[in-house]
Amino acid sequence: MEADWDLVAAFHAQCSEQNLLRRWGRTRLTPRDLSRLLDHEQCWIGLGADERPLALVCVGPVSREPGVVDLGLQVVDHRHRQGIGTALARQAAHFARGRGGHTLSAFTQASNAPMLRLLDRLGPTSHTRDGPYVEVRVALGALAPQQETATPWP
Repeated sequence: MEADWDLVAAFHAQCSEQNLLRRWGRTRLTPRDLSRLLDHEQCWIGLGADERPLALVCVGPVSREPGVVDLGLQVVDHRHRQGIGTALARQAAHFARGRGGHTLSAFTQASNAPMLRLLDRLGPTSHTRDGPYVEVRVALGALAPQQETATPWP
């Protein structure tokens, strides 16, 4: 956990307040927040060639909706629009499908056009507007085949 926190803190140090607010709804994440997140979701940190953290992706089941998996994704500001988020979102989608997920769900600001485009590229989507936010659901059955291991959620 301590090593995870150090990586997450180093990652967040590279993110703007706007990016942090967009992803977390606040500008600071605490070790307790990370611990709670890791209790419910699988998370990975994407590292660059220099071993600096570039992205954080989390996937986990949506409570009371079997087969619906939540996606959380954030990429450091200076590496946006380089395909990192798309690659990690695809990997997360395959991970979720390999564990019995049929739908990937992401909740984001309706004004977050890059995230909405990314999600629409993953497969057939449905969008449900909720004020300034939108929930996007991606049907995982349309994903291109990839080697998957059918391991259920822990």
